Amino acid sequence: MIFFIISLLIVAIIVILNFIAPNDYIISKSIVIDKPHFAVFDYLKLIKNQDHWSPWKKRDPYMKQEFYGVDGEVGFIAKWQGNSDVGIGEQEITSISKNDKIETTLTFFKPWKSKSQSVIITEDLGRMETKVTWIFSGKNEFPSNVFMLFYDLDKAVGKDFEEGLKNLKALLEKE
Repeated sequence: MIFFIISLLIVAIIVILNFIAPNDYIISKSIVIDKPHFAVFDYLKLIKNQDHWSPWKKRDPYMKQEFYGVDGEVGFIAKWQGNSDVGIGEQEITSISKNDKIETTLTFFKPWKSKSQSVIITEDLGRMETKVTWIFSGKNEFPSNVFMLFYDLDKAVGKDFEEGLKNLKALLEKE
């Protein structure tokens, strides 16, 4: 009887945690780059350029990469296979709004399976300045949504987005 009650309590706790756990996640980071808007957008729409500013490429400079389609156009796919820091996955350009927004789908296969959306928005601030906002979002399926109650995704991954944007700023302002 005690085993039954303990089992019932554990199941009840998991069900309650599932209802209060977040079902979505979103990370958004921005930076202002002293470069004309069109030049920043034209650079960012090319996924291969991420090799020059992405923090993940630095974590595994020897990762295997394959590319399919025309870079900078909808349907372009970049696949990677790297060490445990970068895992295995692919990124596909799903939408481009000229001089405004690049949307991609990120599919991770290892170290865990997940699908997320990434959006890079560029905004012309005038005076040869461009604001770049990098957004990462997706769904938390059970049981990972329960895990997210105890894990600060923004703290863990947000710093990578900030590092990437700082690298991008330094690279583009140097040109």
